[in-house]
Amino acid sequence: MVHELMHDPFFLGQKSEKATQADVNIGRDLMETLAAHRHDCVGMAANMIGLKKCIIAFTTPFGNMLMYNPVILKKDKPYDTEEGCLSLLGGPRPVTRYEIIEVEFQDVNFKKKRQKFTGFTAEIIQHEVDHCNGILI
Repeated sequence: MVHELMHDPFFLGQKSEKATQADVNIGRDLMETLAAHRHDCVGMAANMIGLKKCIIAFTTPFGNMLMYNPVILKKDKPYDTEEGCLSLLGGPRPVTRYEIIEVEFQDVNFKKKRQKFTGFTAEIIQHEVDHCNGILI
């Protein structure tokens, strides 16, 4: 189900709760909402659809990907950039990101994984993990 986007900075500024297998429908809804916004959005966290769970969905060169409970373990090669966010009013804002990250997460089957990401995909993941941690750009 496609959800309306959350714009309340107080809600978005709260840390998300750990996702469990009972939250599988939230993951599905998040993927559907991301697909519905594919023309103006490359990533979403569950709190952006009003659900305070640590779940992110994002685009990759190979299709959309879903992560439950992502944690960034390593970061390398910082750079400054600007990012926008569908949940926040106003234009792009300055932020520091990392070119290379290593993430531990649970996949769609809740199997624990560890994977490296680079470039724009790494930037998207960092933005969405920040959302899970209540950090807004």
